[in-house]
Amino acid sequence: MRENTEFKLTRDCEAIQIPSGEKITLPAGTQGAITQSLGGSYTVATPTGLARILGTDADALGLEVSTPAAAEHSGELDEKAVWDQLKTCYDPEIPVTIVDLGLVYDCSITRDDGGAKVNVKMTLTAPGCGMGPTICAEARSKILSIPGVTDAEVDLVWDPVWNQGMISETGRMQLGLV
Repeated sequence: MRENTEFKLTRDCEAIQIPSGEKITLPAGTQGAITQSLGGSYTVATPTGLARILGTDADALGLEVSTPAAAEHSGELDEKAVWDQLKTCYDPEIPVTIVDLGLVYDCSITRDDGGAKVNVKMTLTAPGCGMGPTICAEARSKILSIPGVTDAEVDLVWDPVWNQGMISETGRMQLGLV
C-alpha cells in the first residue's frame, strides 16, 4: 500500500469525488496525498477533497499502471469464487473490503447453456452515500472477470439496515474495534 505518499498529477485524470460519487477531472499539476491504495484503485486527498482514481490511471500519479488480477479459484464456478472476488472491493473511505464490512447480504448463481449469471444484494454503511453506484459498478466488474460468468447484477438493498455488528472479525480487527 502507498498510504500518505505525496503526488503531483502528470496529466489530467478522471476521478470520482468522495462521498458524492460525482465524476470529476483532476487537472495536471494537482498535488495531494494517496490515503489508500487497495483493490486496484487509489483514494487521494487533494485541495478539493477526497477522490478515487482507478489503477488504470496510476501513471498520472507517477505510479505503475495496475490492473488487479481476478481472485484465484480452481474448478467450477461457485459462490466461494464470487465471495473471494468481492473481497477485492474496498470502501473508498474505509480500508476494509465490502465483504468484511458486512455490506454484501446475498449471492446467487443461475446457470444456463451460455454460462452463469451472478446476482448480488448489498447495502451501504449509510443510505445517503453517493459512492453506492460506484461501489456496485466495481463489484459487478470484478464479478464479470470470473471465468464462466456471463452476466452480473448488483442490487442495493436497505433491509436489513446495516449496523456495525455486521462487520466481520477481520474487519473489526482492521478497524481497531476489537
